[in-house]
Amino acid sequence: MSRPTPSFYNLAWRWHFYAGLFVAPFMILLALTGIIYLFKPQLDPLMYDHLLNVTPGHHRLSADEQLQRVRLDYPQGHVSQYLPPVNPERSAQWVVSHDGRELNVFINPYSGEVLGEQDARFNLQAVARALHGELMIGTVGDRLVELAAGWGVVLVVSGLYLWWPRGQSAAGILWPRLSRRGRVLWRDLHAVTGFWGAALLLFMLLSGMTWTGFWGKQYADLWNRFPVAMWNNVPQSDIEARSLNTPTRQTVPWALENTPLPVSGAHAEHMAHAAHASGPAAPGISLQQVVDTATARKVEPGYSITLPATATGVFTIAVFADDPRNDATLHVDQYSGQVLADVRWEQYASLARATEMGVMLHEGKLFGTLNQIVILLVCLMILLSSVSGLVIWWKRRPQGRLGVPPLRHDLPTWKTGVLIILALAIAFPLVGASLLAVWLLDRLLMILRKTPPLELRS
Repeated sequence: MSRPTPSFYNLAWRWHFYAGLFVAPFMILLALTGIIYLFKPQLDPLMYDHLLNVTPGHHRLSADEQLQRVRLDYPQGHVSQYLPPVNPERSAQWVVSHDGRELNVFINPYSGEVLGEQDARFNLQAVARALHGELMIGTVGDRLVELAAGWGVVLVVSGLYLWWPRGQSAAGILWPRLSRRGRVLWRDLHAVTGFWGAALLLFMLLSGMTWTGFWGKQYADLWNRFPVAMWNNVPQSDIEARSLNTPTRQTVPWALENTPLPVSGAHAEHMAHAAHASGPAAPGISLQQVVDTATARKVEPGYSITLPATATGVFTIAVFADDPRNDATLHVDQYSGQVLADVRWEQYASLARATEMGVMLHEGKLFGTLNQIVILLVCLMILLSSVSGLVIWWKRRPQGRLGVPPLRHDLPTWKTGVLIILALAIAFPLVGASLLAVWLLDRLLMILRKTPPLELRS
């Protein structure tokens, strides 16, 4: 007689259990680092008032005059980026590589005084962002975060199935029974918080995954397209704009990450002249000319200018605006000053627009303080749901054992549920691979438990 198939309820319970143990520590870390980054606009002025705020003067130094001051203070440093003041009361910021460190150097744009420096990779916001995106361990961390986010989706789907009322009263389902104590109260907090926050958590997980290195890149390559004709007359390199973004610093918008960086078209001519001369290398446009280009093209304040890193590189003006409709990415020939590309919201495809809006909602920037409050509440719900889930597990686990929920065979399998899980595995390949690995491990553990000790076998 064949053995009956385990019920989907128990399969879902086991998947929810495994996913929860793996995902909960990541969700706690992501929620805490997310809260820190969420309030960057409020925290930075409080923590770095002496670096960010200045008294307006009558005359502002040009970008090139400021650059000279920076180079005087950091003669061995390499300047890679300039962030003009966002308003008359703010300092100018320069990104300088010096003695093996990347520094944010702040200058008073009126007096030229260097106000101070900040480690670009190890300040509070940079660390929070790097932990949030890749755990500060590079590609491995990025894949782990992506895996946790994908399993988070499985966690939400299986949790909703387990939560679904099956003849119970609304208490403990739609609201927690605060009069109860111990594991029952923790269970109610976990289930009710998970239900009311499910849609928001799914939104946070999916919008965050668009930045991941594997799934996010495939998503961008598949859906984020610009008309080919946009680049027909632009000399292109084989480097993508995503190279300008780092775990600690966002330069170009998501919609531009998979676009090619142009090449300064006058490079060959200028270098040929320079090769026959005994003087310095061929001159290029000044940094102030690039600033003037941004002003003339009405780029919103808050933009950065990334300086060319090579003789064929370009100046990149980019603003990753709180309202994506104000996004702008311009590439400027470093020799002629010609604008090789100027990409705005109008050129974004529909899905790119939706993704950019989602990212800004995710970061709490699109609707100002109200957006911040909503995302803060989501982060607190994630913390409560994660902590309560761990408490439930800790209270119910058998002494000295993991406490994996047992499989039952007295209930029918929910075939639609199996198909949903398979669809999730296909949609998120890392989840699919890990789901197969967990299933094989689960089967192996079940076999080992049923195998009698060696001395009892004959």
